[in-house]
Amino acid sequence: MIKFVEQKYTGSNNYNGGTTMENINITGSTRLTGLLGSPVAHSKSPAMHNEAFRLLGLDYVYLCFDVDENNMESAVEGLRTLGIAGFNCTMPDKIKMWELCDDLSLAAKLIGAVNTVVNQDGKFIGHNTDGIGYMQSVKDAGFDIIGGKMTLMGAGGAASSILVQAAIDGVKEIDVYNRPGTNFDKAQILIDKLNEVTSAKVSLYDLNDETSLKKSLDSSTILTNGTSLGMAPNTYSCVIKDSSFLHPELIVSDIVYNPLETKLMKMSKEIGCPVFNGLYMLLYQGAEAFKLWTGKEMPVNEIKSKFF
Repeated sequence: MIKFVEQKYTGSNNYNGGTTMENINITGSTRLTGLLGSPVAHSKSPAMHNEAFRLLGLDYVYLCFDVDENNMESAVEGLRTLGIAGFNCTMPDKIKMWELCDDLSLAAKLIGAVNTVVNQDGKFIGHNTDGIGYMQSVKDAGFDIIGGKMTLMGAGGAASSILVQAAIDGVKEIDVYNRPGTNFDKAQILIDKLNEVTSAKVSLYDLNDETSLKKSLDSSTILTNGTSLGMAPNTYSCVIKDSSFLHPELIVSDIVYNPLETKLMKMSKEIGCPVFNGLYMLLYQGAEAFKLWTGKEMPVNEIKSKFF
């Protein structure tokens, strides 16, 4: 029997990933799931998944493995030999795992990174559930943005996942803002592909182009900060200059959840914008991975009340 130390997440950096769970019995048929990345010691994924397995009476266990990208290939082959049911990947392993998969979901193909792997009869199928998690968190917050317009700040890994899933799900128009550089060029390639394979109209702009940004936000349903700006310890930073870019009908979301209220969110609330943070994106990307592995819905209400 495995025992864990309970610690409820509070939005600080002190979360140690543990939880108290009773009667988790490892048997001869227990199926293994887990997380690959480096570092992983402070992940809250084991707490979330193991509690969900316990609540549903599923004979699974979730463990963390500290594996950097240099050791990914041998680690993945070892897990394949062991018959792992599936696993998550976090930084810095997402791109390397994309290369190692036998097949990929449409979202993972477009994004170029994998955060969830399913063992399908010995073949490793790569998925990216980050964007799914974000879109579900929008619904959870009580908003419907399908058919609307999104202004998305950033073009890195998390922002690209959101971009792809929003386009696939039916967000009509997406304006992406990023600073010129490597990610800018990569984003343009992704955006060209999305304009080919989805019905969304996606455009890329220089983040320094404040005139275009104001115009985009004036006509947007939602502003999404897909960058780490505002995350602790740099809580003073913000992806927009001031509240003059905002309007009260604009939904404002931030994928940052430490602190729970970022400078962007506080600024937006002051002029009447509805806001939400990235905490439930974390929950729902995990819930989607759970479903891919087990075929069952994660009991998100129970997990939410205990850990979020």
